[in-house]
Amino acid sequence: MIAGSLALVASAFLHAAWNALLKRERDPQVAVAGVLAAALAVAVAAAWASPGPAFPTQASLGWALAAGILEALYFVTLAGALARGAYGVVYTVARGGALLLVWPAAALLLGEGASGRVLAGAAAVLLGLALVAAGGATRQAWGGVGWAAACAASIAGYHLAYERSLRAGAAPAPLFALALGVAMPVVVALSRYRGAGLRAFRDPRTAARWLLAGVLCTASFLLFLRGLGETGPAVALTLRNTAVVFAQALALAIGERVPPRQAVGALLVAAGATAVAWR
Repeated sequence: MIAGSLALVASAFLHAAWNALLKRERDPQVAVAGVLAAALAVAVAAAWASPGPAFPTQASLGWALAAGILEALYFVTLAGALARGAYGVVYTVARGGALLLVWPAAALLLGEGASGRVLAGAAAVLLGLALVAAGGATRQAWGGVGWAAACAASIAGYHLAYERSLRAGAAPAPLFALALGVAMPVVVALSRYRGAGLRAFRDPRTAARWLLAGVLCTASFLLFLRGLGETGPAVALTLRNTAVVFAQALALAIGERVPPRQAVGALLVAAGATAVAWR
């Protein structure tokens, strides 16, 4: 349990970092497919080195395919949100919103309970999200909130799909590689990649940035899947939401303004998430 929790916190930092790199791109909706392609290449290499059967049951394969569709929606909505809103606001709404969605679903589908402490933690997350939105309430920031909410729904969905696939016996690295393989053509079709992305990828500096973001993305998700297998989807999502605190520091690092209300809201999201996850 402790090793899984530490893996999830490390995953949270790497996840916030690659999202920040995507935000720094001139057009995240072009760059997202390039980052996904790099992440897929690294994931395939990790899957190739993975011992044992990748998908020993039909259920493990079916849930992996479902995770891939949800991953596609995640990458598309994330890029749309980052193209329209401030990174610190978008990231917190997406991650915190996912927590509010996944706990009821986990309670209904997987039998994870919801005590008074859990409800209080969820209320803190909701208040934190409201403060983050208010703290970053510029026209640009609000433009990404709807996309971030859709991103939150896709995050909640793929957490549950990944967890069910792991429970059915899937190996983590092949699971992530297959999910990205399913997501890739959907993202290319729905994003603004195409010719502009192909031209950008020929630039060595652009390719290096996308490769770095892709490596961080895959490392983050492999650590996440390890922690998910040891803790369960609701706890995993909760610990992963420590990334909202990392995101505020990274927002400052990339030159964004982080108003006090936004910083306090992010801390409330993290504190509420901790209350939800505490055993």
